[in-house]
Order: sequence, then C-alpha cells, then structure tokens
Amino acid sequence: MEDKNNIEEQNNGGLNVKVSLASNEFLPFEEKIVQMLRTVYDPEIPVNIYDLGMIYKIEVDEKAACSIEMTLTAPNCPAADFIMEDVRQKIESIEGLSSVDIQLVFEPMWDQSMMTDEAKLELGLM
Repeated sequence: MEDKNNIEEQNNGGLNVKVSLASNEFLPFEEKIVQMLRTVYDPEIPVNIYDLGMIYKIEVDEKAACSIEMTLTAPNCPAADFIMEDVRQKIESIEGLSSVDIQLVFEPMWDQSMMTDEAKLELGLM
C-alpha cells in the first residue's frame, strides 16, 4: 500500500519527481516550490530546470523543512554555482518554510529523456 503522505509526480519525460509531505497541509508548499523552480534557468538553456528534468526529489517535513535533490545537465556545468544559488534563494523566499537543504546528485545521470514534452518542443527536439 502506498503511503498517502507521498505523492509522485510524473514528468512527461518519464522521470518521477518524488514529493514527500508530512501531511496534506503542506501541499501548498509543493505547489509554490514547483512554481519557483520553474523560474530558475540554466543561463545556457532557454528552459527552466524543472521542465528540463533536473529536479529529482522534493520533500517538506512536519516542521516545514524543505529538502530538494537535483542534478545538472553535465557534472562539469560552468553555471552550477549560479543555478544552485538561484534555487536556494528562490525556495528560501517561500513564506512558511523553516529551512531549505539542496543536494546535488548525479545518480541517475541526467539525459534528454528526462525533459517534459514542452521542454523538448522549446529546444526543437520534437
């Protein structure tokens, strides 16, 4: 039986973004977090990091602490510090969150199949 406190959102590219919430009262946080992540762009790519499939996991616990696992399009991405700081600043600006922890991970390795159809269309891959 699936834990009713875990929500799984499927990106069109096939990557599952796991969103774990302590209770339904934290659902608005998830919506705000995704909305903010959609304003973060890699300076070299005209598509936001959420639709690129770079967000692997979002968790908000009962203390309103937010944890995000994300990746980059390449491990040696020259904009890594810029992107990570932009994510941190935008998520920390969400009222009601007590803390933000962002982990950079490279498993699974990012590839184009993780992008939403909209991102693929924007980049001329469809």
